[in-house]
Amino acid sequence: MPQETDLGSLVTVTDDTFAELVLASDRPVVVDFWADWCPPCKAIEKSLAELAQEFGDRMVVAKLNSDENPRATRTYRVMSLPTLLVFRQGEVVGSTVGSRPKTYLRQTLTAQAGW
Repeated sequence: MPQETDLGSLVTVTDDTFAELVLASDRPVVVDFWADWCPPCKAIEKSLAELAQEFGDRMVVAKLNSDENPRATRTYRVMSLPTLLVFRQGEVVGSTVGSRPKTYLRQTLTAQAGW
């Protein structure tokens, strides 16, 4: 079962839940690879929480702490934080690296999700 964070409808994903919550999802999923020590990661967190509410049931917005979940981080060759990967039907269909304004994230994520 997805675990929501204190920022509303952001879902917390781990190495152990990645296959179930991301790869097997019937909806597009954006995964925010982040870390506690990363200031740009904190800068986009509020925007992602707001977009998660805006997207509603059309897209899952998830967070994965890269330091605590190295398997997924290595598997998807995440080298910089924050990195956002968009998955559809278990495949990566888009990515965004670095902190971006909310309007940019909205436009990019919806395009990558295929809407």
